[in-house]
Amino acid sequence: MQRSTTCTPCRLWIDAPRSGAWNMALDEAILESAAADGLATLRFYRWEEPTLSLGYFQRHDNRRHHRASLNCPLTRRPSGGGAIVHDQELTYSLALPGSHPLAIDVRPLYDAVHQALITALASFGVPARLCLEASGLPPGEQPFLCFERRAAGDVLVGDAKVAGSAQRRRHGAVLQHGSVLLARSSAAPELPGISDLTGGVLVTCDALVEAWTAPLDEQRSLGLTSDGPTTSESKRAHAIAAEKYQARDWTKRR
Repeated sequence: MQRSTTCTPCRLWIDAPRSGAWNMALDEAILESAAADGLATLRFYRWEEPTLSLGYFQRHDNRRHHRASLNCPLTRRPSGGGAIVHDQELTYSLALPGSHPLAIDVRPLYDAVHQALITALASFGVPARLCLEASGLPPGEQPFLCFERRAAGDVLVGDAKVAGSAQRRRHGAVLQHGSVLLARSSAAPELPGISDLTGGVLVTCDALVEAWTAPLDEQRSLGLTSDGPTTSESKRAHAIAAEKYQARDWTKRR
């Protein structure tokens, strides 16, 4: 059976900073909407305080080895990958129904979002590029922090990773979310951000959102329309947060 390539309009959300539990719960809620109702959503968001998010498969006890982030609140993402300190960065999520052309394969979606980011960064004079090869390390030997890992399709400035993404799928729909490191955080001082790597080029969250959405919409015809969550999505996100992302058992499940 051939999959439809008709693209439904994509809702564009720009959210105020919220807690880690809410951010992860809302990402899961929009994945459910993509799977059940065919809704596409591009969401940009921040975090109300520096927060450490573990990848879905990471061991909770490993966080004690990263001393700089020990005082940060902790959450666990619904997607894989390494731990991220959400502080001096911009986070995005893109949820697409299974009928969307970009939802069919893993790599084209990574590349579409990251190539648009590279175009956006170029408008600030930041020379970013795609990482072409993964590090080759087996999963058990990967660094704890996401930004110390290398996967094909990551965004680099020089040899430093400044953006990476991960995916979660449900009933054909896909959620891709990721982080762009804008500056060094005191909770992850080993990781330089864009401003540190470019001699002080300041890229604000608001400016990056504007510069990033334009090429992504133009190149991929997402049909972006400013919107927000439905009442049912907000209620569902509150329920998911209470059941999962605010629960110690979920965070410490591995």
